[in-house]
Amino acid sequence: MSLFVVEHEHSEATCPARDPQMAQMLLQHLSKPNAAEYGIEIHGEGVIDGGHRLFLILDAQDPEQVTEFMAPFAMAGSVEVLPASLCETVVARAGC
Repeated sequence: MSLFVVEHEHSEATCPARDPQMAQMLLQHLSKPNAAEYGIEIHGEGVIDGGHRLFLILDAQDPEQVTEFMAPFAMAGSVEVLPASLCETVVARAGC
């Protein structure tokens, strides 16, 4: 498994939280049991207050798997999948 940070950004006009049905569907999609069905483990998530930006930290086999998992969010805005490392790993290899 590899570590990834995902950033999803959308405009105020396309904010999925404004649509109760869409919001509930996306919450269910981000549930740990649902993510596991995609072979993904979610370690953390957060939305920037007022910023319309969601960040996820997760484990997956490859970035394509993450992109597939994030497809519902891509309907509302951009999705960027970034390979990442734990701080311990960065220190052990002596650099980012």
